[in-house]
Amino acid sequence: MSSDPWGRVDETGTVYVRTADGEQVVGSWQAGSPEEALAYFERKYEGLVVEIGLLEKRVKTTDLSAKDAMTAIVHLRTQVDEHHVVGDLEALRTRLDKLVATVEARREERKAAKAKQADEARTAKEALVAEAEELAASEQWRSAGERLRALVDTWKGLPRLDRKADDELWHRFSHARSAFSKRRKAHFAALDAQREDARKAKEKLVAEAEALSGSTDWGPTAARYRDLMAEWKAVGRAQRESEDELWGRFRGAQDVFFQARSEVFAERDAEQQVNLTHKEELAAEAEKLLPVTDLKAARAAFRSINERWEAIGHVPRDARPKIEGRMHAVERAIQEAEEAEWRRTNPEARARAAGLTGQLQAAVDKLQEQVDKARAAGNDAKADKLSKELEGRKALLDQALKGLEEFGG
Repeated sequence: MSSDPWGRVDETGTVYVRTADGEQVVGSWQAGSPEEALAYFERKYEGLVVEIGLLEKRVKTTDLSAKDAMTAIVHLRTQVDEHHVVGDLEALRTRLDKLVATVEARREERKAAKAKQADEARTAKEALVAEAEELAASEQWRSAGERLRALVDTWKGLPRLDRKADDELWHRFSHARSAFSKRRKAHFAALDAQREDARKAKEKLVAEAEALSGSTDWGPTAARYRDLMAEWKAVGRAQRESEDELWGRFRGAQDVFFQARSEVFAERDAEQQVNLTHKEELAAEAEKLLPVTDLKAARAAFRSINERWEAIGHVPRDARPKIEGRMHAVERAIQEAEEAEWRRTNPEARARAAGLTGQLQAAVDKLQEQVDKARAAGNDAKADKLSKELEGRKALLDQALKGLEEFGG
């Protein structure tokens, strides 16, 4: 019979292992010595030790699932409980019990981590849904659309929740995106319709602008072009391609008209500048007629100058008031000389002036006599009143005498 601290072999070749519950039969050995039998079953024990060690390492260093770990532990425990090895089986059971505790702790840690991850994912997805619902009402079509696409990518990177919660949040998220897309589509459809209306309206404006480009009715046509430009701005923009093409035609028509007008006005300005020079010469010639000494000669000379003036034509608008003012001044001086001559030679007017002077002189003499009588009678109040009336009549008499002098006495 052969034995060691953990097992023995009896005379019949039966191998035993010592446990806390007593000896347990391991197996039978007939092929060799008892020492070889013990060594064989001890090697089987060492194999279990190695397997348990490898499982401990996998549990600690890999992401082995709790289910797979427990399956492996049960398999190893079954081998230990079947006691087909020789060695410290209680030590193996103790290690397996500790490993179960480790796996259970790891299971709880993972469960807690998974719950925390789920809570974080729910919070993150709720935030994405809230932002998407806010963006659904936005009119910043480009930036809001880009942000919604970014939110989808973020959503895809988050872990799934339980099916019901995940589906409910996704439904809200998807609804917000759909609502935004629907509003954006309606907006751009309306914008396209507006731009199409703008295109049609601008085509009519372009047609009128092109029809006017050859006009020589400068003032009214230029005014109409200004109106067309105001209408163009009020219409709004067409699609970019149409807008650019129509604007090019519209501006081209205007340029044709205003270029032609500029050329005509440039010629007209040059001609009017020459006219101004001639009229300045005539104005200087007319001014030499002053002061009027020979009315008849001055009148004839001014008439000749004026005829030549009228034949010259227009001058620049800004120079017109000054040059015409010089001629008007000479004309007024001649008219005043004519009026003075008429008053001086008009017998009827002279007779009326002489008659008025005589009447005023008689009235003055009569009032003077009345004043003197009132003073002599001691009636000073009446005398003062009559004296004031007398002063007024004397003033009128002085004016009448001056007027009579203009007729030569």
